[in-house]
Amino acid sequence: MIRILLGEDQAMVRYGLKMMIETDPEMSVTGEAGHGKEAISLCEKQAFDVVVLDIRMPEMNGLEALRIIRTRWPRCKVLMLTTFNDDDYALEALRSGAHGYMLKDAEPEALIRSIRSCLSSGLSLQDDVAAKVIPRLLHENNEAAVDSSITPRELVILRLVGEGRSNKEISEQLGLSIGTVKNHISQIMDKLELRDRTQLAIYAIRHHVV
Repeated sequence: MIRILLGEDQAMVRYGLKMMIETDPEMSVTGEAGHGKEAISLCEKQAFDVVVLDIRMPEMNGLEALRIIRTRWPRCKVLMLTTFNDDDYALEALRSGAHGYMLKDAEPEALIRSIRSCLSSGLSLQDDVAAKVIPRLLHENNEAAVDSSITPRELVILRLVGEGRSNKEISEQLGLSIGTVKNHISQIMDKLELRDRTQLAIYAIRHHVV
């Protein structure tokens, strides 16, 4: 069972999101939080596979909670939800280690797909969010060259990570075992001094690998 923590300050919205998520028989909302501090407290008491956080919450907002969760529980995936199609929020969330960013008006099926994408170490961005965010990422560092220590094989894997492919998809495309793909990704992150796959995907986009 996929254990999910749902952080949303509006009880009715939280209930609706829970019902949507649990239409998937493999997913269960095992924790609910009304603000960021409560989400952190729940993470201290039990393990979650995915944390779904609203950005705007009282006491501690979703972005602050995201940074703490990614630092203290790096294996936990975090999907950010918001009603605001604001690329500044999306950029900050991705820079802080979010594995995905969705608007609340998305279809229920899209929410399920995003959670599964986060679990498979993909990068989940709603199309209209990606259309605004990716050009800004490119503009931030459009002259940067890829680190010279990256091998041709690693460059191919880096490109696929930037495209949001999961380890399984990369392994199938390149004819490698999933363990070998994981090892390559770990080596790339070590070389580039990046802490997680999300930062790796952003690096790929900024450096025109994708």
